[in-house]
Amino acid sequence: MAGQGRLRELASVIYRRALDEDLLPGRSIEGVATASLYAAARQAGVPRSLDEVERVSRVEKMELTRTYRYVIRELNLEVKPADPESYVPRFASDLELSDEVERRARELIESARTDGLLSGKSPVGLAAAAVYASALLCNEKVTQNEVSEVADISEVTIRNRYKELLEAGEVVTA
Repeated sequence: MAGQGRLRELASVIYRRALDEDLLPGRSIEGVATASLYAAARQAGVPRSLDEVERVSRVEKMELTRTYRYVIRELNLEVKPADPESYVPRFASDLELSDEVERRARELIESARTDGLLSGKSPVGLAAAAVYASALLCNEKVTQNEVSEVADISEVTIRNRYKELLEAGEVVTA
Protein backbone atom coordinates (compact mmCIF):
# COMPACT_ATOMS: atom_id res chain seq x y z
CA MET A 1 0.00 0.00 0.00
CA ALA A 2 1.52 3.31 -1.13
CA GLY A 3 -0.03 5.22 1.78
CA GLN A 4 1.92 3.26 4.41
CA GLY A 5 5.23 4.94 3.56
CA ARG A 6 3.61 8.36 3.71
CA LEU A 7 1.92 7.49 6.99
CA ARG A 8 5.17 6.21 8.49
CA GLU A 9 6.95 9.40 7.41
CA LEU A 10 4.22 11.64 8.85
CA ALA A 11 4.27 9.71 12.14
CA SER A 12 8.05 10.05 12.37
CA VAL A 13 7.83 13.81 11.70
CA ILE A 14 5.29 14.16 14.52
CA TYR A 15 7.45 12.02 16.83
CA ARG A 16 10.61 14.02 16.02
CA ARG A 17 8.73 17.26 16.72
CA ALA A 18 7.59 15.85 20.08
CA LEU A 19 11.21 14.94 20.82
CA ASP A 20 12.47 18.40 19.75
CA GLU A 21 9.80 20.11 21.88
CA ASP A 22 10.89 18.03 24.89
CA LEU A 23 7.50 16.32 25.28
CA LEU A 24 8.89 12.91 26.25
CA PRO A 25 9.86 13.39 29.92
CA GLY A 26 7.28 11.64 32.07
CA ARG A 27 5.90 9.66 29.11
CA SER A 28 6.91 6.37 27.58
CA ILE A 29 8.73 6.45 24.26
CA GLU A 30 6.32 3.83 22.95
CA GLY A 31 3.33 5.89 24.13
CA VAL A 32 4.52 8.98 22.26
CA ALA A 33 5.42 6.92 19.18
CA THR A 34 1.99 5.24 19.17
CA ALA A 35 0.21 8.57 19.72
CA SER A 36 2.23 9.99 16.81
CA LEU A 37 1.13 7.14 14.56
CA TYR A 38 -2.51 7.58 15.61
CA ALA A 39 -2.31 11.34 14.90
CA ALA A 40 -0.63 10.71 11.53
CA ALA A 41 -3.39 8.29 10.50
CA ARG A 42 -6.03 10.86 11.43
CA GLN A 43 -4.22 13.63 9.54
CA ALA A 44 -3.70 11.44 6.47
CA GLY A 45 -7.41 10.61 6.31
CA VAL A 46 -6.94 6.90 7.05
CA PRO A 47 -8.12 6.86 10.65
CA ARG A 48 -8.03 3.83 12.86
CA SER A 49 -9.95 3.56 16.11
CA LEU A 50 -8.13 3.85 19.42
CA ASP A 51 -9.10 0.21 20.04
CA GLU A 52 -7.42 -0.89 16.80
CA VAL A 53 -4.24 1.01 17.61
CA GLU A 54 -4.19 -0.24 21.20
CA ARG A 55 -4.53 -3.84 20.02
CA VAL A 56 -1.34 -3.70 17.94
CA SER A 57 0.73 -1.71 20.42
CA ARG A 58 1.89 -2.32 23.96
CA VAL A 59 0.30 0.93 25.12
CA GLU A 60 -2.95 0.85 27.10
CA LYS A 61 -5.88 2.82 25.73
CA MET A 62 -5.94 5.31 28.62
CA GLU A 63 -2.25 6.15 28.22
CA LEU A 64 -2.64 6.35 24.44
CA THR A 65 -5.61 8.72 24.73
CA ARG A 66 -3.87 10.95 27.25
CA THR A 67 -0.60 11.04 25.31
CA TYR A 68 -2.37 11.66 21.98
CA ARG A 69 -4.30 14.63 23.40
CA TYR A 70 -1.12 16.01 24.97
CA VAL A 71 0.91 15.68 21.75
CA ILE A 72 -1.70 17.30 19.48
CA ARG A 73 -2.25 20.12 21.97
CA GLU A 74 1.44 20.85 22.58
CA LEU A 75 2.38 20.62 18.89
CA ASN A 76 -0.73 22.50 17.73
CA LEU A 77 -1.58 19.72 15.28
CA GLU A 78 -4.65 20.20 13.10
CA VAL A 79 -6.61 16.98 13.47
CA LYS A 80 -10.18 17.00 12.23
CA PRO A 81 -12.69 14.61 13.76
CA ALA A 82 -12.74 11.34 11.85
CA ASP A 83 -15.37 11.19 9.13
CA PRO A 84 -17.49 8.03 9.21
CA GLU A 85 -17.18 7.81 5.42
CA SER A 86 -13.42 7.31 5.70
CA TYR A 87 -13.99 3.90 7.34
CA VAL A 88 -16.52 2.62 4.79
CA PRO A 89 -14.13 1.43 2.03
CA ARG A 90 -12.05 -0.63 4.47
CA PHE A 91 -15.07 -2.22 6.14
CA ALA A 92 -16.72 -3.02 2.79
CA SER A 93 -13.47 -4.45 1.44
CA ASP A 94 -12.78 -6.56 4.55
CA LEU A 95 -16.32 -7.96 4.29
CA GLU A 96 -15.97 -8.52 0.53
CA LEU A 97 -19.02 -6.41 -0.25
CA SER A 98 -19.75 -4.69 -3.58
CA ASP A 99 -19.08 -1.13 -4.70
CA GLU A 100 -22.85 -0.62 -4.64
CA VAL A 101 -22.92 -1.40 -0.90
CA GLU A 102 -20.08 1.06 -0.36
CA ARG A 103 -21.87 3.78 -2.38
CA ARG A 104 -25.14 3.26 -0.51
CA ALA A 105 -23.37 3.30 2.86
CA ARG A 106 -21.95 6.72 1.99
CA GLU A 107 -25.45 7.90 1.02
CA LEU A 108 -26.83 6.71 4.39
CA ILE A 109 -24.10 8.60 6.22
CA GLU A 110 -24.80 11.71 4.14
CA SER A 111 -28.53 11.50 5.00
CA ALA A 112 -27.64 11.19 8.67
CA ARG A 113 -25.30 14.19 8.36
CA THR A 114 -28.10 16.24 6.74
CA ASP A 115 -30.46 15.26 9.57
CA GLY A 116 -27.84 16.23 12.17
CA LEU A 117 -27.43 12.69 13.50
CA LEU A 118 -23.63 12.49 13.34
CA SER A 119 -22.94 14.79 16.26
CA GLY A 120 -21.64 12.96 19.31
CA LYS A 121 -21.75 9.55 17.65
CA SER A 122 -18.74 7.32 17.11
CA PRO A 123 -17.65 7.58 13.45
CA VAL A 124 -16.65 3.90 13.57
CA GLY A 125 -20.10 2.88 14.80
CA LEU A 126 -21.85 4.98 12.17
CA ALA A 127 -19.69 3.58 9.37
CA ALA A 128 -20.24 0.00 10.53
CA ALA A 129 -24.00 0.46 10.78
CA ALA A 130 -24.11 2.13 7.35
CA VAL A 131 -22.20 -0.77 5.79
CA TYR A 132 -24.49 -3.29 7.51
CA ALA A 133 -27.67 -1.44 6.48
CA SER A 134 -26.55 -0.94 2.89
CA ALA A 135 -25.54 -4.60 2.55
CA LEU A 136 -29.07 -5.60 3.62
CA LEU A 137 -30.60 -3.06 1.24
CA CYS A 138 -28.48 -4.48 -1.60
CA ASN A 139 -29.37 -8.09 -0.64
CA GLU A 140 -25.77 -8.97 0.19
CA LYS A 141 -25.39 -11.34 3.09
CA VAL A 142 -23.52 -10.06 6.10
CA THR A 143 -24.22 -10.49 9.81
CA GLN A 144 -24.02 -7.91 12.57
CA ASN A 145 -21.39 -10.14 14.14
CA GLU A 146 -19.19 -10.07 11.01
CA VAL A 147 -19.45 -6.27 10.79
CA SER A 148 -18.80 -6.02 14.52
CA GLU A 149 -15.56 -8.00 14.18
CA VAL A 150 -14.29 -6.01 11.20
CA ALA A 151 -15.13 -2.65 12.82
CA ASP A 152 -14.11 -3.75 16.33
CA ILE A 153 -17.30 -2.43 17.94
CA SER A 154 -20.27 -4.11 19.63
CA GLU A 155 -23.28 -5.50 17.83
CA VAL A 156 -25.44 -3.35 20.12
CA THR A 157 -23.77 -0.21 18.73
CA ILE A 158 -24.39 -1.43 15.18
CA ARG A 159 -28.07 -2.12 15.97
CA ASN A 160 -28.60 1.29 17.57
CA ARG A 161 -26.89 3.25 14.77
CA TYR A 162 -28.57 1.06 12.14
CA LYS A 163 -32.04 2.02 13.37
CA GLU A 164 -31.10 5.71 13.47
CA LEU A 165 -29.65 5.62 9.95
CA LEU A 166 -32.71 3.96 8.48
CA GLU A 167 -35.01 6.45 10.19
CA ALA A 168 -32.87 9.38 9.03
CA GLY A 169 -32.87 8.39 5.40
CA GLU A 170 -36.20 6.61 5.50
CA VAL A 171 -34.53 4.23 3.07
CA VAL A 172 -36.42 1.13 4.13
CA THR A 173 -38.42 1.41 0.90
CA ALA A 174 -35.49 2.58 -1.24
